[in-house]
Amino acid sequence: RGLVPPADFISLAEETGLIAPIGEWVLHTACTEALSWPEHLTVAVNLSPVQFRDSRLATTVRGILEVTGLPGTRLEIEITEGCLLQDEQKTLTVLCELRSLGVRISMDDFGTGYSSLSYLRRFPFDKIKIDQSFIRQTPADKDSAAIVRAIATLGSSLGMKITAEGVETIAQSDFIIKEGCDQIQGYLISKP
Repeated sequence: RGLVPPADFISLAEETGLIAPIGEWVLHTACTEALSWPEHLTVAVNLSPVQFRDSRLATTVRGILEVTGLPGTRLEIEITEGCLLQDEQKTLTVLCELRSLGVRISMDDFGTGYSSLSYLRRFPFDKIKIDQSFIRQTPADKDSAAIVRAIATLGSSLGMKITAEGVETIAQSDFIIKEGCDQIQGYLISKP
């Protein structure tokens, strides 16, 4: 079938329970690959909300870090708000366990789900990633620009790094940098 995009197989993997071994393989492969990079670079890995239901998640991550030799400080776990909607206390416990390993935690696709600001206060996030649906419209669309500006200001005030997703043009990049985002991600930099 050729390349199959994640949108076509992630939900099926979650339904069948295959997301756990797939996620473990992805995490192990990403950590192994990151070892070949300069030491100042980190690797970010998305985790499914289903993976957070597994009480062994932090133990699995710890084991992968030990086996690969990658310091926890070079690993960033990206989660969406869907992870926070299930069992908040259990999720908080897992996130704190991951943080104790030195792993950084990012809120991915911020602004598209429920976007409860209380999540930013209650959970130990190191980074907010502004969803590309807002970035795509900047700087021309005033509403999108205002939302990006507000998220960047909020995150900075809370001591979090801010990443803009989906940056495709120089104008978007210039706007994002001017608004105080720390990092950009998108086709302007490179293909995934």
